[in-house]
This record gives sequence, structure tokens and C-alpha cells, in this order.
Amino acid sequence: MELHILEHSLKVASIAKEGIQICTHGLIKLAFLPSKTSLTEIRLNCWWKPVNNWKRREKCKFFSLTETPEDYTIIVDEDGFKELPESEYLSVAEATWLALNVVSGGGNATSSQPIGVTKIAKSVIAPLADHNISVFMLSTYQTDFILVRERDLPMVMHTLSSEFTLLRVVNGEAVAANSTGVTNGFVKPKLVPRPIIHPLSSPSNMFCVTSLDPDTLPSVATLLMDVMFYSGGAKETGGQSEDSGHIRFFSFSLIEGYISLVMDEQTTRRFPNNVLFTSASGELWKMVRIGGQPLGFDECGIVAQISEPLATADIPAYYISTFKFDHALVPEENIQSVIGALRTNESTGQ
Repeated sequence: MELHILEHSLKVASIAKEGIQICTHGLIKLAFLPSKTSLTEIRLNCWWKPVNNWKRREKCKFFSLTETPEDYTIIVDEDGFKELPESEYLSVAEATWLALNVVSGGGNATSSQPIGVTKIAKSVIAPLADHNISVFMLSTYQTDFILVRERDLPMVMHTLSSEFTLLRVVNGEAVAANSTGVTNGFVKPKLVPRPIIHPLSSPSNMFCVTSLDPDTLPSVATLLMDVMFYSGGAKETGGQSEDSGHIRFFSFSLIEGYISLVMDEQTTRRFPNNVLFTSASGELWKMVRIGGQPLGFDECGIVAQISEPLATADIPAYYISTFKFDHALVPEENIQSVIGALRTNESTGQ
């Protein structure tokens, strides 16, 4: 298999719920705005006439926004980051991150078949954890992105070079990754058990992982703006979630022209028929939420703690890291066995 090191230099940021209005204009530009069309023109087109030539802003090629009960997490390339204003409500992780993508049989990274985080748990996630390399995960409808700090890339390449053909994406083309020359002095770590040390919870929501044709985006742009920024605002944070067992969770990614959406089942009902893609089985997903206190970015092995037991049980999973907590999505029918397996792994380490 091939491991592609994508060319995007990424920033990971958090926007406080009470400050989202300050950033909404820039976020709408990143998600919806064509390069030569005003926001007013988009709204008019959305109401009565689809835009036939919906050309994306060419500068930003990697953008993801995920809303949780606590905040909004933004993953964006350096060009897109310029659209975000300086604000007391915006917190930015210090490091620059690079995105890795496992591709089976070559081809474009984002158009390959999704393999799920559990399928790369033993070949990518666990070895990086064994070498104390922190990762930040973003699963999408199309594929899985493993984000690593740019400064950790030499160690990442050394760790994974025996399992993968390493390629760097340059101007859209995959070329052989140059040797970093840092191949000596690395000691193979002694493998140790990886017990789960953070609290786990499972909200009552059922989620859909879906996509849509970019050409249909103008027809649902107003609805998406409402879902992303207005219908679940700061006033709903916490209270309803705790009372009903539901949590507010919505994720939108636009990466190299591919759209990915993660939303609960109720939200999907707001969309017109035949707009959202579904799997052949129409699968619904349940969430396992990891963390009682904000996890931070320095602790290693959190993704491995969750994905390895799931890989052993051959249970597929999407995994989305956010600024404060992590989230795994597993098939609805597997949720009880997943919780049981993770609880067992948790108690083993106590």
C-alpha cells in the first residue's frame, strides 16, 4: 500500500460558541463562496435558480468544520486560515500539521475507497503511538486523514517506511518521498498494553456519514448555513444535550473538491430527497465519545486505544478528533459489543 503525504500545511483551531458570529463570514466563504460571486448573489441563486458553474475558491483546498457541544473545530490549510479574523474567541494549536492518507492500489487519495480507521489501526495508528507520535484524526465519507505535526514527519516516515511506499503529493501529483536522512538512532519501542484511560460515553443520537454532489451544493447552501451556524447555536449548548442524551454534533468537510457530512438522523430529514448520498445498506452509526476533560494535543495513543480493540473485533469505524474531545462512529448494530470491548480494555488497565 501507499502512504501519501499531502501537500497541505494545516492549522487546527477552536472557535468558541459565543464567538461564532464573528467568524461566520469567513467560514461561509470557505465552504460555499465561488471565487467571483458575492454572498448576496449566492443567496439569490439558492432561492430561485441553481448556479450552473459552481467554481470553488482555488486557494483553499482543505477545509473541515466540526461542531460539538463545546465549540467548533476548524481544520484548514494556510490559505484558508487567512479568512479567519483574529479574535479572543479563536484558539489555534501551535503546531503546523500535515495530512497523511493511506491509498490501496494507487490513485487519487480522496477518490479511493474508504478503508476506515480500524483498517489502519495496526499498520499506521499503533506504530505511531509506539513511537510517541501524536495524531489528530479526520475520517470523511471518502477516506481517512491522519494528521501529524510537521516537525514529527521524519520520525513518521521512518516508522512507516517498512510497511508502505511513501509518496509526497506535489502540485497534485504523487512522487517518491525524499529520504530525510534520519534513519539512525531510532530504537524500536518495547510494545506494552494500551489500556483506555479516558472516560467513554455514548450519546443517544444515531448518525449518518454522507456526501453530496458538489453541483447540488447551491441548492442546499441556505439550509446548510442554517444547520452549521444558526439552528444549534450557543443557547442550546449543554442543557438539552444532557437532559435527552442527545448531543449537538455536525461535521462538514470540503477537501480537494470532495464534500463529506456527518450529522444526526434528525438533521438529514431536513434535506430534500435524493440530495444526500447513502450507502447501499443505508447504515446508521452510533457515537463513542472519548474524554471527560479536554484531551489536548500532546498525549499519544488515544486513537490507538480505541481503534486497536475495534480492529481486533473487525468493527469498522469513522474517527473524528476535535479540539477538546475525540469521537468514534461505529455501526448501530455493533454499539453494545463495542462498548463492552472498550470497557474490558479499560478495566484491564486499572
